[in-house]
Amino acid sequence: MNRFAMRASAGLAACGLTAAVLTGCSAGQVSQTATQEPAVNGVNAQAGAIALRNVHLRAPQQKDYVEPGSEAELLFVATNGSAEKANKLISIKSPVGDVALTGDQTIPAAGVLVVGEPDGQTKPLEKTEAAEAVTAKVTLTKPVTNGLLYDFTFKFENGETTVAVPISAGEAPRRNKAGEEPAEAAEAGGTEAGGH
Repeated sequence: MNRFAMRASAGLAACGLTAAVLTGCSAGQVSQTATQEPAVNGVNAQAGAIALRNVHLRAPQQKDYVEPGSEAELLFVATNGSAEKANKLISIKSPVGDVALTGDQTIPAAGVLVVGEPDGQTKPLEKTEAAEAVTAKVTLTKPVTNGLLYDFTFKFENGETTVAVPISAGEAPRRNKAGEEPAEAAEAGGTEAGGH
């Protein structure tokens, strides 16, 4: 072999090796979006074939905490992963309050149960599937505050799970530094504007 042929074959081998190394760099990598959670107020959980989505308390907070005796609304969507058997929500228990369920808590096979009316949803999902409005009202026995999680145990006919549930203030107007809502501040002659 002459020098030119040796250099050419070495150059080709180097290119092939570089291509192999660069191709292998992304092998086994997890994309950045693969582990992102949805931008919703609540948390997700699983109880057997039942998937709980966007579980959260709606409790507008006017003071440092929401006082015992106040009523909060527990909101969530339960989907039945079984295409053959219906399931039913039996009860919800929590150390922070008593939960009262109203409406038909049956989750049809491969169906959904929407509990409460999430912020931004103007009408129930009755147009897509006939359903009776279901609510879960929590009469607080202990003080709760935004930023903390509170345990709620969901019991279904075929499964049970305990979920650490956050509080969402809902679409209540923001308060200024004095603790007044925007309308109160305007009446009091406040000039402080919100924003960042």
